[in-house]
Amino acid sequence: MDPYETGLLKGVPCNKKTNILSILVAIMDTEVEGRGLKLISSYTRVLLVNEIHELIITDEKEAGPGKEVNSISYLGFMEVKKGGVVAVGDKVSLEGKVIGEVAGFDETHMPNHQNIIIRSEKRVTGVGLNARLGDKIVIG
Repeated sequence: MDPYETGLLKGVPCNKKTNILSILVAIMDTEVEGRGLKLISSYTRVLLVNEIHELIITDEKEAGPGKEVNSISYLGFMEVKKGGVVAVGDKVSLEGKVIGEVAGFDETHMPNHQNIIIRSEKRVTGVGLNARLGDKIVIG
């Protein structure tokens, strides 16, 4: 029984946590309309050192756990250097500049990698952000 789906838990259960530190290992330059990402109901995920996960940006204001996201742009893939718990609402920064906040998670490609959906004012790709390989991504 999933405590989020049944309504036993609402929101992020973490009171305090450390930031997740990662670097970009691939940069993308693609936008998609009508993608149909189905965000899971959980508000948190654990990211382990050396895992690689995909970062996707949406400007859909209602994006969140249990919702479907259609308008997206791909930032790229990150490799986790310091793991931890990532939660909905965490700020995501690229080289010290906040680019948005975690809206939720899509498991389309699991167990290969998790899609981490970032809600932002404006959809932009990794190329549009002038991201470079090795750039630091901090989530927390």
